[in-house]
Amino acid sequence: MKLYSALLILSLIWGMSFLFIKVLLEIFDPWQIVFLRCLLGIVTIIPLFLITRQKVDWKRLPVKKLLFVGFLNAGLPWGLIAWSETFLDSGYTAILNATTPIWTTMMGVFFFSVSLQWKQWVGVMIGFIGIMLLMDVDGPGLSKNQLLLGIVLMLVATCCYGYSSQYAKKHLQHTTVWITASSTLFAGMLLSALMMFLTDGWAVPENPIHYNSVLSLIGLGVFGSGIAYLLYYYMISAGSAEFATLVTYLVPVSAVMWGSVLLDEMIHRSAYWGLMLIFAGVYLTGKRVKKKNAINLEHDRTA
Repeated sequence: MKLYSALLILSLIWGMSFLFIKVLLEIFDPWQIVFLRCLLGIVTIIPLFLITRQKVDWKRLPVKKLLFVGFLNAGLPWGLIAWSETFLDSGYTAILNATTPIWTTMMGVFFFSVSLQWKQWVGVMIGFIGIMLLMDVDGPGLSKNQLLLGIVLMLVATCCYGYSSQYAKKHLQHTTVWITASSTLFAGMLLSALMMFLTDGWAVPENPIHYNSVLSLIGLGVFGSGIAYLLYYYMISAGSAEFATLVTYLVPVSAVMWGSVLLDEMIHRSAYWGLMLIFAGVYLTGKRVKKKNAINLEHDRTA
């Protein structure tokens, strides 16, 4: 019950995150947004870390693995998502984000010795048909190349999520949720700081910062990064990488709803059909793998 409660709360938080990013792009560039949300996320986690008196064995921390997961699960995908939203509506990017469980499954097959049943392969193919349908949607005010660039950026981001989730499940199983979440945000902050340096992102924003931008920044950093990642890594640790990424089932629904109500975004009807196909693919790929494979995975983790 706790896992499903965490799943529901996280879906509500991340559903709003796409909206927050869209609002913040009016003032900040993508890497500035990543840096600020990581910074606020860390500021949120540290007091909670101290209040709960978490114990850390600093000498045994897998620092390199933690940083690697942080780069792939925060820094890089968050920058790509924000960049994608310079072309696509927030609801559209959330729909593409729903492919994350499919990529998580595929990364398990390619890199983590996971074998699939025939139903799961069917699910993968159905999911890709949904992606192809989305690619054929006309974006208002966008050229075909801009639309495709936005889609590709989102798909690369979801691939990063998929690989990092499998990697964290395998290599960070015994690391506390607090450490994994805070190190993820710290690594994301480092990467975004570097990208800001390379792209002149340290410049002061030209447009004035309004109260709705401040609220969006708080929502994205405190809730969408700090609290959300505590919930996310809790689900990976107590459940599985596949279960944690099921949050993308619910995120597009709330993201499309909020984008429509607050930003007057209109989603093409074909995009909904693509979303339904992606959901069907995610459902089939989420079926349990063979028991033999589960035993092999457990052997790999203890080897």
